Amino acid sequence: MSTESPNPAAADHDGEAAGHEQATERATRDIAEVPAVEVITTAAIHLMSAAAVKCGLAEGPDAAEHLDLDEARRLISALAGLVTASAPDLGSQHAAPLRDGLKSLQLAFREASVIQDPPGQGPGEKLTGSVV
Repeated sequence: MSTESPNPAAADHDGEAAGHEQATERATRDIAEVPAVEVITTAAIHLMSAAAVKCGLAEGPDAAEHLDLDEARRLISALAGLVTASAPDLGSQHAAPLRDGLKSLQLAFREASVIQDPPGQGPGEKLTGSVV
């Protein structure tokens, strides 16, 4: 009696599913080896980069086309939450540059805004304090 599937498409699907499972296991092993500090700082850098673009700080002639202060506000607030919550666990070596980057983004947001938020009401300032 043969153990092969009579349907070649089903056999291909089974092989594809096994490949995805192996890739997932490999990714899980890879992420398990990454220190938490590195995962947190990587996430923070992604938020910083996205917020910078949305604040109009991207390079190139089309930087102004990416300006979206509503999106920037969300990204900066999320970054403030991440930095504030994780700073005690990161230590000053890792937290200080993240705080500096956050403050720079908060100031850039303020500069790019036509209507200024009151002190302490800008993106993330409920967590970090006023940056004015």
